[in-house]
Amino acid sequence: MMLQSVTEGFAKVIHGLKVGHLTDRVIQRSKRMVLDALGVGLLGTSTEVFHKTSGYSKIHSMDFDDTWHPATHPSGAVLPVLMALSEALPPSPKYSGLDLLLAFNVGIEVQGRLLRFSKEAYDIPKRFHPPSVVGTLGSAAAASKFLGLSVTECQEALAIAVSHAGAPMANAATQTKPLHVGNAARHGLEAAFLAMLGLQGNKRVLDLETGFGAFYTNYSPKVLPDLDSHTWLLEKQDVAFKRFPAHLATHWVADTAASMRRHLVTDKSPLPIDRIERIVLRIPDVQYVNRPFPKSEHEARHSFQYVACAMLLDGVITVPAFHKRQINRPQVRELLGKVELEHPRDNLPNFNTLYCEMSVALKDGSIFTERSDTFYGHWRKPLSQKDLQEKFRTNSCRTLSYHAVERLIEIVENLEDLEDCSVLTTLLKETSPPKIASKSI
Repeated sequence: MMLQSVTEGFAKVIHGLKVGHLTDRVIQRSKRMVLDALGVGLLGTSTEVFHKTSGYSKIHSMDFDDTWHPATHPSGAVLPVLMALSEALPPSPKYSGLDLLLAFNVGIEVQGRLLRFSKEAYDIPKRFHPPSVVGTLGSAAAASKFLGLSVTECQEALAIAVSHAGAPMANAATQTKPLHVGNAARHGLEAAFLAMLGLQGNKRVLDLETGFGAFYTNYSPKVLPDLDSHTWLLEKQDVAFKRFPAHLATHWVADTAASMRRHLVTDKSPLPIDRIERIVLRIPDVQYVNRPFPKSEHEARHSFQYVACAMLLDGVITVPAFHKRQINRPQVRELLGKVELEHPRDNLPNFNTLYCEMSVALKDGSIFTERSDTFYGHWRKPLSQKDLQEKFRTNSCRTLSYHAVERLIEIVENLEDLEDCSVLTTLLKETSPPKIASKSI
């Protein structure tokens, strides 16, 4: 009797998982992910990247999406696929909110399982952008589940998706990075449709170093547990939700800088830049987030230094903080010149263990030090439902009508009771009326 391959095991899990396998915790956590991803996607439609590549990049164009451990942005490659399918497929039979949640969680689960096959994947990436790798297979898995593919077709969809996967980290902090997750969603969906049409690939693609193993060092795949003993990774490992659109590691820096600011600023007075001698950030060695003088919004979103200075100066970081006019303020450039980075050996580039320590030395000899081990929004310190909903309102209010925003919050809150999930796409088309510019007198 031949042993089951890893790839076949994945296909059987994708095909075999049912609504009854979903737990209350997984449903609640995934609904939060759905709401956040919808809001981030709506905000993304206002970006320059979106307008330049309309249709390719709707979810990840502001570095605002959820982050998991091992490191990836799990929702962005999966939810757009399911939204598109719920709109495009015939109205009968109807796909329920539970159908959507099941397919969504299958897509998330596949990503998490694949990431756990390599120690390299646990750290902040250096070679391939994870959403472009595991996200492509997560998209294929979610689409396969939603479309009701057979075990064999699910296996072929994974094989096809691997040949579409992968994008280099060299394009981080550029306008091309947002394409990674958009293409992951598109290519995964294509893989599922091609599998339906009978296209074939290597049926052991997840088993081989020359298959999916080509993306990771120390690749060690394992056959998944039987469905009878299946447990969802999302049950044990929650995601982090960002409060501002920048690389997740910068959120520890912002948290530390907010605490530091209380030592330097009294009442509503401005930051005394002229009194500051130097600022030292002790953070992990992540080269693509080490940008001393960022020139664009995308570079600023990937700059430890900029996020530290913006928080020290303003006391808050929001979406407009990354506009060029904010990045190029003279006081920002002056403060950036005072920042130095140190990389303690115990501060590893891992979203589960990293920390930020900041020391500010003043010209009078005073030294203040603050440290953050966990920021608000991290899975150890999750955003409240109220704050998550407020983030959604802020991100969607310029695109959707007030009615659509509030109805989406209500529907996603009760998504498991929704009879027809195409209602979501209908509401996403209910745009807000254009603002009329006032005439000068």
